[in-house]
Amino acid sequence: MSDVLAAHRAFYDAVETGDVDLMAALWVDDAGTTCVHPGAPPLKGTAPILRSWTVLMAGVGYIQFFLTDVEVSLLPANDPTTAIVVCTENILSDGGSVESFNGGRAVATSILVRDGARWRFWARHASPLIDPEDV
Repeated sequence: MSDVLAAHRAFYDAVETGDVDLMAALWVDDAGTTCVHPGAPPLKGTAPILRSWTVLMAGVGYIQFFLTDVEVSLLPANDPTTAIVVCTENILSDGGSVESFNGGRAVATSILVRDGARWRFWARHASPLIDPEDV
């Protein structure tokens, strides 16, 4: 399970550091991959997914993820080839100036598949968490 969590954490490291090469190395190269960014329609295929992450990372000056409630399910249990990781993303990002920071939360579900000795992303879906007091 530690190798699944390492691949999962590497995803967030790629976003935080703007490392496009690392992000590309973490995804299966296949037309069937899927990514759903909060509030956006699903993206299908690795090329559009990587393009979206490249644009997102280029537009963010600072972002940091603090992950909580991380749950991992391995399928099948005896010799897993698929991992499902669900977590809460507690996000801190710049608010456009040095003095201003924004915070937010989302719940994310990632499906990783074993690709040889490595785990790679097959699908990811993130949805914002709304504080009931803000509604």
